[in-house]
This record gives sequence, structure tokens and C-alpha cells, in this order.
Amino acid sequence: MASMTITNARAVMGGKIQSCNIRLADGKIQGLLPPGDTYGKTYDAKNKLVAPGFIDVHTHGAAGVDFNHADAKDVRTVRDFFAAQGVTTFLPTVVADTEETMLRSIMAVGRAKTELLCPQIYGVHLEGPFLNPQNKGAIAEKMLRAPDYNLFRRLQAASGRLIRRVTLAPELSGSTELIGRLRGEGISVSLGHCSATYEQTMAAVEAGAHSATHLFNAMAPLEHHQPGVIGAAFASDIYCEAICDGKHLHPGTVCMIFAAKGTRRTVAVTDSMSAAGLGDGLYKLGVHDVVVKGLDAKLLGDGTRAGSVLTMPAALKNLMAFTQRPLEEVLPCLTETPARMMGIFNQKGSIDVGKDGDLVVLDRDCHVAATFSCGVLMYQA
Repeated sequence: MASMTITNARAVMGGKIQSCNIRLADGKIQGLLPPGDTYGKTYDAKNKLVAPGFIDVHTHGAAGVDFNHADAKDVRTVRDFFAAQGVTTFLPTVVADTEETMLRSIMAVGRAKTELLCPQIYGVHLEGPFLNPQNKGAIAEKMLRAPDYNLFRRLQAASGRLIRRVTLAPELSGSTELIGRLRGEGISVSLGHCSATYEQTMAAVEAGAHSATHLFNAMAPLEHHQPGVIGAAFASDIYCEAICDGKHLHPGTVCMIFAAKGTRRTVAVTDSMSAAGLGDGLYKLGVHDVVVKGLDAKLLGDGTRAGSVLTMPAALKNLMAFTQRPLEEVLPCLTETPARMMGIFNQKGSIDVGKDGDLVVLDRDCHVAATFSCGVLMYQA
């Protein structure tokens, strides 16, 4: 693979901004060079910020595509849209559905990754079906079921072992045992759509769960006599997702999460659905019809909020505005921290020699000027 140098970069590294040139070759970051040094072709960043590519571990789709109803080409369409949003790694999130639909969806993601050459897909995030009906949120209650390791095995076998993350409710009978089995197979287990007690949550953490899915949303509220899953998330060392669209969480709640968990445990996600990147209208999220109006997505039937139309650049801008912290301080929530959570920080999540050439070039308003994935220019504004 030809060598390329990103010149005139203001690279965000280790919480600081450093002027340098970045050499890319063989899909990797091969060198951090002093200004003026170049190898091969060049891309002039024109003193814009260069950050690690964004990592979205919770997304149901975008650009008119719902992963539960997607074929491989649809998944690639989302990959291309995400490139324009600076996303270089993502986990298509398949929501609880019929076994047939989940199998078909997961296999489509697998074909996109292998046959259509989409290395940006790290794996599948399975949100359900082992969730509490009382906290179903925008997930169809009829699709929920008790923890079932055999069902997981069937889905995982069909995916070619592509399921990397599972969200489940820890209070369901059999959840603790399932968590132990999943962790033993290297699956990242997240807690969500639940009414678990503090004690049940801590038992799940002890069993191997290490994150909370969209903290505060679709879970029992925090109460001083019954701290529940939210209190346990704050008291333990688990990672916590935050949907920073200003609708799922009040800005003050985002500040509370950030203050409690810091950049090393706060993971910014979009939880985006098929309307992301499009306008108002009628869309799908799993089996449900969703109405989008004024950048707010809600179920057609009862008005329950149903995913978001958030993009990662917007999440970054919101996180900066909500917390009143500079970009270089909150950026790890979109890069390093999700990489650490998924166990891929040795490959992604920071600008270091030897890591994948996944980079995003941002202007002062956090608009994406260019995106590099595996050392290749994937998008240019």
C-alpha cells in the first residue's frame, strides 16, 4: 500500500494538541513527523484538528437503513454515511426481533464486512432479546424472552462469531450465568432495559458485565433508598453509554455522568436509527414505525422516544457544550474509551505509531473535512 503523509496537522494526542505531519502506510500510522517531513502522496490538513476516528458502539442505522431490515449493500451504505461523519469503527446494533430476522440481519452485517470489504465493522451489538418487558423502551415486548444461551449460540454461529457485544437485563432469571458464559467467550456484556436492584447489578458486574447501555434511559430511575442499576453504575468501575443529543438526557445529567465516570468510563454513542442524516418523516426501528419530527424520533403508537438521529460530530459538539470542557478533554469519550471498552485500544482509539490509520480531520466547528480508514482517504468534504 502506498505511503501517504497528512501535512500541517494539529493532532489531538494525550489530551494535548501538537503540530506535526502524520505518515500512513500499510494501513497503519507509521510515523509522527516534524512539520516539513513527508513521504509519498500528501493530504494538506491546513492546520485543522486531526483526531482518532470516531467509534460508535451503539447504532441501529442511518441514511434510511435499519440494520434489522438491511442487506449487505444497505450496511455498506451506512458505512459510507458514517465515513462522512468521521466514524471509522462501528458496531451495527440489531434489536430484539424474531430469531429469523435477527439471524438474517446478523448474516447481512457479516457479508458486508467480508464480501463487501467493510473493515470498519468491528462486530454486532445485540440489544436484546434478554431484556425486561417493564423497561422495553422502543423495543417490541413480544420479541423479548428469558436468557437463553442456546439462542445466543445459534445467532453467534450464523454470524461467524461476529457478535461482540450483548445488552441484557441483569435481574432476569439466568442472566448472571449467561453473563459468565458470554464473558468466557470474549463477549462484552452491557446492562440495559432493566429494573435491576443495586445488589443484582453488582452481582452482574462481578460476573463480568462491564458497561451500561444508554445510562438513565429505559431503566429504573435513581432513588436514594433504591439506587438500582444507575447507582451501581456510578459506584462501580463499569463503562457508561451516554446519548448526548439533548433529548435523551438533560445536559445536567450528562454533566453528572461525566463528573462521576470521567473520560475513561464515559462512552458517547448515537443510538442512531434509520432517519439519521435525513429529514422528518416515517421510518422503521425493528418492528416499529417511528415518526421523526424536529430531530426527535418517537414511536408512532405511544410517543416513546425511539433511538436518535444523532451523529458523532454533533455528539462531540454537544458534549463540549454540556460540560463546558474543551475538545481535547472530551474527545476520548468518542475514541479511546470505546476502544478500551471493546478491548481494541491496541489497534484503535488514539494517534500512535503502529495503530490503524483511522483518523478524522475536523474544522473549528467540528465539521468533518476528511476521514481516513485503515490509511485510506474514505471521505473528503
